[in-house]
Amino acid sequence: MQAVHSLSPSQLSEFLLNVATARPVFIWGPPGIGKSALVEAFARSVGLPCVSLLGSQLAPEDLMGVPQIVDGVSRFCPPAMIARREPYCLFLDELNACSQDVQKAFYSLIHDRRVGEYLLPEGSIVVGAGNRAQDSAIVKPMSSALMNRMVHVHLKVSASEWMVWAASHGIHPMVLEYVQQRPDHLWSAPPKHEEPFSTPRAWHMLSDALHAFGAEPPAAMVEALAHGCLTPQHAAQFKAFGKLAADRHRLEAIFKGDARWPHAPEDRDVLYFLAQAFRARLLKMLPADKSGSSGDLQALVHRSKGMLKDLAQISLEMAQVVVAEDGGQTLPAWYMIEVVRDLPRLVERQAKAD
Repeated sequence: MQAVHSLSPSQLSEFLLNVATARPVFIWGPPGIGKSALVEAFARSVGLPCVSLLGSQLAPEDLMGVPQIVDGVSRFCPPAMIARREPYCLFLDELNACSQDVQKAFYSLIHDRRVGEYLLPEGSIVVGAGNRAQDSAIVKPMSSALMNRMVHVHLKVSASEWMVWAASHGIHPMVLEYVQQRPDHLWSAPPKHEEPFSTPRAWHMLSDALHAFGAEPPAAMVEALAHGCLTPQHAAQFKAFGKLAADRHRLEAIFKGDARWPHAPEDRDVLYFLAQAFRARLLKMLPADKSGSSGDLQALVHRSKGMLKDLAQISLEMAQVVVAEDGGQTLPAWYMIEVVRDLPRLVERQAKAD
């Protein structure tokens, strides 16, 4: 299912507070972005216990229960985890990964809040969640009857909101500082083949593993952990970031003129990381329109062009990394015009490469 409009985690929390209490909600989103954690937090916020069912592991009888003879009549007895006396939040995780038979078993539970003769207690809430077909996850087409029984919403990643959460949940300082410099690396689309990929959950796993090694994880272990959790390109840059442990704020120092770009051959990976971080900083700080620019912006432009010139003298390839289009993102057109005017050698190299 393609997202027409997506909500950040904080927006989804507000959405659930207002909608899920009235109608069942289904949350779409890629793996590892916090769908389950948000539903559990929502349940706590409304004072309800959260009962999770994993759709990919259910059979119809897991919902309907097994028949028993009572007074000569057969009755289906739903499982105890569903048949509760007090209201609760029923979280149907991976709902679109279950079979068609299980989907049909959910019809009355979602629409009528009923399983056989059992009715969910008044005040109970039903929320579902699942991945999308394009996420290379195990999903099955959701029947139109099931689709039409829920309000659908898409969740997106917010680096700024994740950083606020991470700062108060003991995320490893190295992970915090890296994502702060490269917020675009918090999430990447699931690959079409089998390899790790970056998500908020993956960064959390990396943080826990780094904590397990103590105050100063060996460089070889940092590299192994990064490649075991993250998108390969992100892992390589995280390794380079680890080499900056003695000077985590090197890019800021270069901006201020207190440090220079590393130029030793053995620091090429560090230079690549700093060039990528420099590009990310420009994408964040440069406005799309230069009209009405302030003195601070003019100073940033002047300093950044000087940094580009110095970087090009060390490696034209690395300077090209800063100004080239990547993932559909480009530096503002007005800035590129100034680069063309003041750094023609760099742009000529780009034209030849294209």
